[in-house]
Amino acid sequence: MSDHRADTPRAQTGAGGPSATRPASPPGATPATEPTNIEYRIASLEERLAARGLGELGMRVEAHGATVTVRGTVPTAQCREELLSAVHEELAGLAVHTDILIAEVTPPGSPEELS
Repeated sequence: MSDHRADTPRAQTGAGGPSATRPASPPGATPATEPTNIEYRIASLEERLAARGLGELGMRVEAHGATVTVRGTVPTAQCREELLSAVHEELAGLAVHTDILIAEVTPPGSPEELS
């Protein structure tokens, strides 16, 4: 009589348990939420914002653990949309909080009267 278990694939186990419980990553790859990877992605975002001229607006991009905060002021709603698009593309898969204000840059309605 033969033993059927010899033909059955076995789950690999190690310190972390069965390998099926973790997603496979290529050797040397770092998870998206690892601090080194987050800092690299933030630097990439900052370079992209500088290339588009949005970096000159004083945008602050900071990592807080596995969360990234983007804050600052932009002159128009269109700039805000461009900024948010770049943030979501560069930091996809991360928890991102944004605090982006649109500056009111309309001319005054009437001249100021001085007395």
